[in-house]
Amino acid sequence: MKLSEIRNILREEDIQLTKSLGQNFLQDQHQLQKIVALAEIKPDDKILEIGPGLGPLTEPLLQSAGHVTAIEKDHRLIELLEKKFAKCSNITLKHADALQLIRKAKYDWAQHKLVANLPYSIASPLMIDLAWGEHRPRAMIVTLQLEVARRLMAVAGTKQYGILCLLIGLHYSTGKSFEIPRGCFFPEPKVDSCCIQLIRRDNPMLTIEETAVFKKIIKRGFSERRKKLMKLLKHDWPTEAVIAIFRTLGLDEKIRGEKVSLEQFIEMTKYLNQKQEHRPTFQMKIKKEEKDNKISSTNH
Repeated sequence: MKLSEIRNILREEDIQLTKSLGQNFLQDQHQLQKIVALAEIKPDDKILEIGPGLGPLTEPLLQSAGHVTAIEKDHRLIELLEKKFAKCSNITLKHADALQLIRKAKYDWAQHKLVANLPYSIASPLMIDLAWGEHRPRAMIVTLQLEVARRLMAVAGTKQYGILCLLIGLHYSTGKSFEIPRGCFFPEPKVDSCCIQLIRRDNPMLTIEETAVFKKIIKRGFSERRKKLMKLLKHDWPTEAVIAIFRTLGLDEKIRGEKVSLEQFIEMTKYLNQKQEHRPTFQMKIKKEEKDNKISSTNH
């Protein structure tokens, strides 16, 4: 979809784009083709697209995939998409808030690939919800704000390293990526973007029970970045257990969370999960937080 075409559609339909919805449409054909190529789409693939807008990415996705499910929040754009793809038999359009739909509805995305230019405002929470869902997509090829993409690809010891890359990294490995200049979008955003490929780990690194403990460790460990990780973890685990796992992993007692790798956090989780059996109050806290999270997700 060329820039002139986008301008004409918006003018003819008298549509004023809404900044709060993150409506910046990718109009560079070369970049659109690179996204489709990165998704490695096969004829029988099922695709989930969030925020299709005017359909510049939807069109090449329909040409390559077996089926596309596109979720669009703006009712004005849904009407345009329904007209544009009326003759396409391999598309399902959903008028919904994608973040709320993911959180509330029991959809099975396990056989889908998420391929989308995600609205900046919901990108991080949406990806976390999908990654931590029971039926997470088998791959996510997403265009994000460059800063967010760098946080996803960050390694231990860097400023960008933190909760986001660890929560996503537990369930997905990082693949290829490429940057997209801001001038490739209309309207032009204030920042550059990046398309990143994330591949689902089919062999779980932790049990379901352990994942709750992992999330607890990560959130506690990065709650105060300037504080030592050992001191933070002692709030929830026996001091002797925390000291023991630090020694086993060869971690300095003064180390901060930002310098501990995903693999080390995983080993820490397995060990501390066993030790929590002697802390009934901790078990109750975990269960209460899981319950509160479910209630919070329902009320969003």
